[in-house]
Amino acid sequence: MPERVKGVKKYILFDHDGVLADTEFWYYKSGERALADIGLTLDKDQYLRDMNQGLGTWAQARTAGIDEQTIRRLREVRDDYYQEYLRTQPIEIEGVVESLAELSKYVRMAIVTTAKRADFEVIHERRQIRQFMDFVLVREDYKLAKPHPEPYLTGLRRFGAAKEEALVVEDSSRGLSSAVAAGIDCAIVYNDFTKAHDFSQAKYRIETLNELKGIILNVT
Repeated sequence: MPERVKGVKKYILFDHDGVLADTEFWYYKSGERALADIGLTLDKDQYLRDMNQGLGTWAQARTAGIDEQTIRRLREVRDDYYQEYLRTQPIEIEGVVESLAELSKYVRMAIVTTAKRADFEVIHERRQIRQFMDFVLVREDYKLAKPHPEPYLTGLRRFGAAKEEALVVEDSSRGLSSAVAAGIDCAIVYNDFTKAHDFSQAKYRIETLNELKGIILNVT
């Protein structure tokens, strides 16, 4: 069991994409490629704005008049492209495994992600991250996605933790909104893909996960 230190955070709830694995760019590229197959261009800036509102790839398709049957087909195509990228592209974030190993001496940890189970399993076929986690909540494990608080509230219940004992680690404003709505302090870790988001409600801003030890031990 992790060492307990009085008066500090005892639980960390990690977002996944962009925090523990560098996948967000490839998710965007998968949607871009799927829409390109039917002659549409996915505008990156609009995509990021849509993602913040819980929309994503298909908002632009609908605006362009694409019907729902076609979108359902394109969604499957996008998912296939995404899994191809996950298996073939470099998605490691330097220092993550080492940081988790150090943090595991002091806190219990879990992943709360909007990733689908199939994608999550592909990502972690040959990676060492899950060994540090008490549990993983994927998109199929809760009803309402971020920015709703349900994902993180579900994580708290699984731990049997009070919100004051927990810290969320996120890289997007949508995830930050979920943590804030759940009443949990949030640390935003730098991600080039989401760097322009509004993070004014974050309790902490960090460059790497290595900085979390100072936060949970209250020595920053």
